[in-house]
Amino acid sequence: MLRILPARPRTNVVGAKHQFAFVASQYNPELVQGLVNGAAAEINASMPAATLVLHQVPGAFEIPLAVQELTRSNQGVNHAIIAFGVVLQGQTFHAELVARAVTDALMRIGLEARIPVVHCVLHCDTIEQARVRCLEEGTNRGVEGARAAMQMVQMMEEMRGVQS
Repeated sequence: MLRILPARPRTNVVGAKHQFAFVASQYNPELVQGLVNGAAAEINASMPAATLVLHQVPGAFEIPLAVQELTRSNQGVNHAIIAFGVVLQGQTFHAELVARAVTDALMRIGLEARIPVVHCVLHCDTIEQARVRCLEEGTNRGVEGARAAMQMVQMMEEMRGVQS
């Protein structure tokens, strides 16, 4: 079931300086770029002072390692990390294995690092499903991921007593 995106979250951190790391698969580049573009536009609209840093990896399976390295390195403070990829179902179980492994790893990394890691790695049955979710306004899951990331950053700062 496809639904329209949730509303943009209210943020009280518009003037604050935040950094969002994007980790994007190079596989299915047009689709993934649609997700990245949607997320970037959404963050820029709500948090214009935010810094966005893009890291590209060969495929979806490589995303968790890059995300984990970002949580452990001194490459800047990432307030949230958004993972982008598109896994298309083929005639074998490979896509399901990749999608499950990526999902499980991203959840574990976010919990261990205590940093919001937003999952925008889509597992679609068809290219048409992927196009709707990656390229069309109103259903772009990159926008949805950006909204989730911003909301999580705000919530984590409130819980930790951080002044924006």
